[in-house]
This record gives sequence, C-alpha cells and structure tokens, in this order.
Amino acid sequence: MTNDTFDILFLIARPAAGKSEIIDYLKHSDEAERRQRFHIGAFDEIDDFPMLWTWFEEDALLAGMGKPRLHSDADGYFLHDYFWHLLIERMALDYSKLLRESADYHASRTTIVEFARGAQHGGWQAAFPHFPAEMLRRGAILYINVSWEESLRKNRRRFNPDRPDSILEHALPDEKMARLYRDSDWDAFTA
Repeated sequence: MTNDTFDILFLIARPAAGKSEIIDYLKHSDEAERRQRFHIGAFDEIDDFPMLWTWFEEDALLAGMGKPRLHSDADGYFLHDYFWHLLIERMALDYSKLLRESADYHASRTTIVEFARGAQHGGWQAAFPHFPAEMLRRGAILYINVSWEESLRKNRRRFNPDRPDSILEHALPDEKMARLYRDSDWDAFTA
C-alpha cells in the first residue's frame, strides 16, 4: 500500500459474481469515504472482458470476410489455451502504460485489475504467474467467493441481448459457463 490506499487490487471471482457491480459502486462513491472505508482513492480499472469481446468481434468480422478466425472457433472457444494467459499479459501491459505516464502514479491512484478464471483453462494457478513480479508485490487480492450455482443464476439474470458487449449486462450460454467456470481452483491456489 502507498499511503493509505492499495496500489493494486486484483478483484477476482467467477463470472457474474459481482466484480463489475463493485467497481460501479466504487465509481459512484465519494472518494474520501471510499479511501477511508476501502483504502481505494482515485482509481483506474483494467478488465479483460473488453479485450476478450474485441477478439470475438474481430473473429466474427474475419469470418464474415471469408478469412480465418484469429482467436476463437465458431462457438466462441479459444483456439489455444494460451490466449487466457495473453489476456493477463495484456492487462500487465496496460498497467505498465499507466506507470509510464506518471512516475509517482501510486502516490495518488489505485489500479483495480478485474478478471475471472476457471479451472478448465488453468485457473488462478496458471493466471497469476503471468503478472510481473512487481505487480504481484504491489497487489492485494479480493476474491469474491460465489458458488457455481449463484454464478450461473446471476449470469442468466444479467444478460441483455441488446448489449452483449456491456460490462454489466454480458453473459455466457449455460453450456459455456459450465465448461469454463463450473470448477474453480481457488482453494488449491490459496492452500
């Protein structure tokens, strides 16, 4: 922590566990109160969902042009498991750009890094080694422990078919949720 705020907060959980809702709440809360209650002052957010969604959109455009898809198959599954790690590396790159723009960045700002992982594609144990050691040293983890059943229920409830690219209203089909996120390695990762 720098001063009285976190430098980096890794906000992690299954999909639809409330991560984005927490960030939305923090965005709309008074900064002085947020700093005092949660140790988060002014903050920047890095979320892998917009990156992921861009890949899906690009693949759909490429398929429409009769070209090969780069990241995912026609069902929206990654062509290679290492793309999960690329998302982590991409978030780390975005963080490095924040530091580049301000030498004393953490004197006034927190970075919230938001993402979900399931055991099917390596889980937390495979994800965290892809963050630079400096990010891990500066970071704290807030894990929202939501059961698989609750994650599935909330995923169904939040879906808005008119806004599938929305941070707060996107969802996965049940079959994809089950395949990618039913199992979590959180307990093994933190043992």
